[in-house]
Amino acid sequence: MDLVEQLTRDEGVKRYPYRDSVGKLTIGVGRNLDDVGISTDEINLMLANDIHSATVALEYNFPWTSSLDEARRGAMLNMTFNMGIHGLMGFRDFLGKMQAGDYAGAANAMLDSKWAQQVGARAQRLSIQIETGIWQ
Repeated sequence: MDLVEQLTRDEGVKRYPYRDSVGKLTIGVGRNLDDVGISTDEINLMLANDIHSATVALEYNFPWTSSLDEARRGAMLNMTFNMGIHGLMGFRDFLGKMQAGDYAGAANAMLDSKWAQQVGARAQRLSIQIETGIWQ
């Protein structure tokens, strides 16, 4: 046995946050989020993993997105990151217009949604990015 095996046994492995026996928010193998949090390297690793997952989901479900310019594809990845691929799938009008290359129509369809009301300035920026193909 080594320290990793011992800590894993004693702390357990939890993929989702939980309150430990003294009420501290904890995740993983006993990581105390209340007092320790996560490091910048861990933040960057999680972000890279989440971007990768969003990219795989977008390309799998909408293969045509791989032919988009970087900024428009980036906007769609931003949306996927924010609401998940199933959330994006609900944007049927937007997706149809994107696939057809009607970027002005797609931008308007984005803004005509409950999501746009919820995220405010983010939706405004992403709609400009979709319409113009320029990072915002």
